[in-house]
Formats: sequence, C-alpha cells, structure tokens
Amino acid sequence: MFEGFRGNAGVVSALRQMCGSGRIPQTILLAGPEGVGKATLARKFAAHLLSQSDAHAAELIERDDLSLEANRTIIAEREKWPSEKRAEDPLLFASHPDFLTFCPEGPLRQLSIQQMRLVKSRSQLRPLKGERRIFLIDQIDRASAQSADSLLKTLEEPPPHLILVMTAQNAFDLPQTIRSRSVLFHLSPLSPEEMEAFGEQAGWKDAARRAALAPGCPGLAATMDLAVYEKRRGVMLAMLEASSAQGGFAAWVKASESLLASKSEKLDFYLRPLYAVLEDLVVLHSGGGRVRNEDVRPALEKIAGRVGFEWLMEAVQKADEMVALQRRNVQKGPTLDSYVVGLRGC
Repeated sequence: MFEGFRGNAGVVSALRQMCGSGRIPQTILLAGPEGVGKATLARKFAAHLLSQSDAHAAELIERDDLSLEANRTIIAEREKWPSEKRAEDPLLFASHPDFLTFCPEGPLRQLSIQQMRLVKSRSQLRPLKGERRIFLIDQIDRASAQSADSLLKTLEEPPPHLILVMTAQNAFDLPQTIRSRSVLFHLSPLSPEEMEAFGEQAGWKDAARRAALAPGCPGLAATMDLAVYEKRRGVMLAMLEASSAQGGFAAWVKASESLLASKSEKLDFYLRPLYAVLEDLVVLHSGGGRVRNEDVRPALEKIAGRVGFEWLMEAVQKADEMVALQRRNVQKGPTLDSYVVGLRGC
C-alpha cells in the first residue's frame, strides 16, 4: 500500500497495522523536516483507505500533489489576488471527492481562518463513495492562532466518517490543544543509503549535490533548483561576510539589491540557504571536515576563522527570529540590515 515510499519504516509499519486492524484514529499528525515525505505518506495512506471503494482513488489523489507544476501555478497565481477575494474563495484541492487537501497560500503562505471554517463545513458532508472522507491539512504549523482555534471544534467532535491528517515540521510549534487531540508520528530524515537509492530510482541530475544540500529530505532534493539556490545562498553568504566583518557593509548593500528590488523574492526563500551556511560554519569552527556547501568552502573557512562560538550562537538565534518575523510580513531590507548590524557588534 506504500509502494515507492522510502524511509521511516517504523511509521509506515504503524500505519499499515492500523489499516489492517481497522482501528484508525480520526486525527493523525505527521511531523518532520520539509521534504521528508509527510504529505506523500498521507496521500498513500488515504489512497489505500479509499481504494477499497474506488479503484481509481490513488490516481485521483496524486493529482493533488502540491509539488506538481499545475498546483504550484495555482498557488502562485492566487498570491496575486486581493485578500478579500481569497477569503471569499478559500483554497482547497479535491480531485477525489472524498479526499480534500488544504494548504497555506497568500503572500505569507498561511492557512487562513476561512480555510479552517471550510474544513468544518465540508467535514459534515457524507462520503460520496465508501465509508470515509479524508482531509489533509498540510503545514498546520502555518496556521494563525485564530485559524488553529477555528479548527478545534472539528478536532473535538469529528464526524464518525472523517479522518483528519495534518503535517507540520515541528509538532511543538503547535498549540497543546491540537497536539493533545492527535496521534503523533515523527518522520526522520532518510539515511545516506536511502537517499542514494531514492536518487538512483528517480534519476536525479547532480544527485550527490542534491543529497548534500537536502540531507535526508528526498522531496526537497528532487524539486530543488540548484541555480536559484546558488543565487540565494550568495546573498546570504554576503550577509554573513558583512556580519562577521569579513566584508564591508557596502558590499552587503550591493549584494542585497536584487533581493530588495524584487517583490516575488520573499525573505522566506532565503532562510533555508542561510541555515545551510550557518550549519557549515558550525562544522568548520568545531574542526569538522565535511560541509554541505563544498563549492564555497574557502569563503566559509574565512568566516569561520574570524568568529567565535558565541557569534555563531547569536547568528542562529537571530535567524530563528527572522523565521518568526517573516510570517508577519515585515520589510526585508530593515530586517536583514538589522541582522548584519546586530552581529557586527558581537
């Protein structure tokens, strides 16, 4: 039932046993890093349950894979809509009538209160085929406090035919009221051997480099645009050079011009390369040899040689603060400049 899914054999086995016994919790929370396969596993789980009454369930459910180009285009186009229009027409994907997917959208990529109200209203509808309806709420940790509160009624009193599957990167970013009403499964990154096997099967180009930049996360590795990643990493590297006084502030201003001038380039897109570079700096500072961004190793070594461990801790903490700030639609320029100025003073 989980053919083609790699890694996390323990979680797969538990879900398989649930299906075999027929004792399936009504709320399941799959937690783990981005790209580790949470939504993929949810779709395969749903396909098995719904295929008992619909032979074409798996094919229809896979059409709602959010990594597909058509679905990414829909999400990107809706980002240009006024907020009032999105509120009037909350986003959901439902290629199969009994499997609905709700995902973050809009400039801030959040789950809206309107979407959660739609979860509540649609959950009352009986299945069109079979005995179950299955809802996938992807990235529930991107729900606002109001949206999460709106979902609680459904979690407290779900209709008997409803199975709700949610995904999150960190379950402990969620309110206790949601965690306590869910059966939690944590998905761990794949081993290097599993990543190698996955890459060979998928026929990745630059497989070794993709695996290094997205360790243990096959979905992230498969969809990564290496040229775009390098461009964004270059901006973050310039920011860290300025932050460590390896480079001047003027050089940072010049490097950040393209980011600040573009409305489509969100701060969110730069956080993953930033964390990857910071991870490499910690490795180099502690005397380790293997880094993820091997092609820019000389630049990383220069920064690592100038800073102390306290500086690195502060750099990571300030990056964590930016993660929270970017969900509040803060201005990119002042946020990044504040990061540089704050670290130069350490």
